[in-house]
Amino acid sequence: MTLIAPPGNRITDVAGIEVGHHHRVDPDARVAGDEPGRGWATGATVVRISAPGAVCAVDVRGGGPGTRETDLLDPVNTVQTAHAIVLTGGSAYGLAAADGVMTGLERAGAGLSMDDRGHVVPIVPAAVIFDLPVGAWENRPDADFGLAALAAVTPDVAVGSVGGGAGARAGPLKGGVGTASVWLESGPAAGVTVGALVVANPVGEVIDPTTGLPWGATDDDMVRYRLGTPVADEIAHLTALSAKQTVLNTTIGVIATDAELDPASTRRVAMAGHDGLARAITPAHSPLDGDTIFAVSTGAVPVQSPVPGSPLAVPRGMNPDVAVLAEVCRAAAGVVRDAIVQAVLAAESVAGVPAYRDVLPSAVH
Repeated sequence: MTLIAPPGNRITDVAGIEVGHHHRVDPDARVAGDEPGRGWATGATVVRISAPGAVCAVDVRGGGPGTRETDLLDPVNTVQTAHAIVLTGGSAYGLAAADGVMTGLERAGAGLSMDDRGHVVPIVPAAVIFDLPVGAWENRPDADFGLAALAAVTPDVAVGSVGGGAGARAGPLKGGVGTASVWLESGPAAGVTVGALVVANPVGEVIDPTTGLPWGATDDDMVRYRLGTPVADEIAHLTALSAKQTVLNTTIGVIATDAELDPASTRRVAMAGHDGLARAITPAHSPLDGDTIFAVSTGAVPVQSPVPGSPLAVPRGMNPDVAVLAEVCRAAAGVVRDAIVQAVLAAESVAGVPAYRDVLPSAVH
């Protein structure tokens, strides 16, 4: 059963952002082991950016990234926007999905205008996860996957074993796609929304094998994710799985905010997102991971200087722009962490990779 993230807790709470998935998962898919894998178990996710004048940036922390058009998003370079971002399976082969997204955007006339005859060049950065052993190695996303994911974009966001997370793992458990958002009610960034969408496929674990719960789970987390303390036998089962897990890698995602930020500040938001990744995954940013976080500022909420002494006032001596950025960065780390946890809790078993709810059913309420 496909789960849909509710309004108020998804990246599309930021106006001008939509998400589309396309995947193929065969009932007989099998993870490669002593014999070759079998069937399809992979997909692609597109984050469509329709907000005019959106600013985009990226921060890559993993030691083994698979990416496209990331140099373009450096704040020192000329083009500092994107029309869509692709998060896909298939390792480096899966970068072909971005070709399909470019084709679809070009047909719609979306992209950088090149002349007065309607020619455009869509800007479509992409990042991949390594999911090739889940299913048959030769079954991976191509341009048709990207085109289909773009055609499926909607404000609704499906989570779990969908899109680019169809073949994802998180340590010994099934990984997937997760999303989260927060609306900042007070402080220098009051009125700003920050959201994230993540494909979780890390070498490290999102679930603490000694407790059967997300790392550092609080009482608020238990309520938010409707979790209870799992029974001892289930925790022992998870610990045994952890001891013999197969190394797969990479967590990739997009943070979006409607705060008006310049390119350098937008990159700072992407950097802060990695703090959330490190809170959710142990270990994170290994030499085998390709951890990559994109950030998008739609600019719909201008940064305003608060009235001195008001509840929105910033610390003495701090530039209001910096105060807003600090709040957005704090929120970015939080929503990335929440999106990663949701990705694992929402996932369903694929190709025999067990889901959280299969291994620790007593924890799921």
